Amino acid sequence: MKLGSRWRYPVAVGIALMGCTASQEQEPPRVIGSDSLAAAVLIDITELDETFQIYPSYATERNFTGAVLPGYEARRILLHREVAVSLARAQADLESEGLGLRVFDGYRPVRATLAMVDWAEASGRVDLLDDGYIGRLSRHNLGIAVDVTLIDLETGRELDMGTPYDTFTEDAHTMNAAGEILERRLRLKEALEAVGFQNYDKEWWHYSYRVEDAVAFDLVIGAGTGGNGR
Repeated sequence: MKLGSRWRYPVAVGIALMGCTASQEQEPPRVIGSDSLAAAVLIDITELDETFQIYPSYATERNFTGAVLPGYEARRILLHREVAVSLARAQADLESEGLGLRVFDGYRPVRATLAMVDWAEASGRVDLLDDGYIGRLSRHNLGIAVDVTLIDLETGRELDMGTPYDTFTEDAHTMNAAGEILERRLRLKEALEAVGFQNYDKEWWHYSYRVEDAVAFDLVIGAGTGGNGR
């Protein structure tokens, strides 16, 4: 399915969008940070810590839309530098238990978020917007949110967290589990909250981090564009 684009906002250094709650936000940003600013503050997480496992699903067709999302031209995970540093701290903490992190998404270009909204509307799944599973604005656009799961370092396999990533049902609500599934979700939550992240309670995999004066970006994720943290 070809995803339409409704990108029509001016490119400029923007205002902070930190007044949003941890839930999925509902309005697209009207001022976007410049690509040069994005390149200065976003970093490829594997350049910071090569032990991260990444699977950027939106750079593939293996995501809920069935298509590569606009703005994902390389299989990389970018984050605001201080967010990436804290994520690396959580990774180091988990390593002592034989666990690690697999990261599905970090910084997300605004055009990709708008494409998700287009998909939901075209597919008759406006309920996903209304119920907070797909947002018209996301902290991912600011490079301060991450979608992540636990892996077994010995096998490299993901632990069973009860649902796959991007499951849009109550089964994916963080506390809606029991037994070993709940224990794993809580271990992930504990590790990330210990370094400053906050969980979105409808998605066990989604965590955000507060960064003062963070702005949204629409920088394309390419093989050689931005993300060097310099």
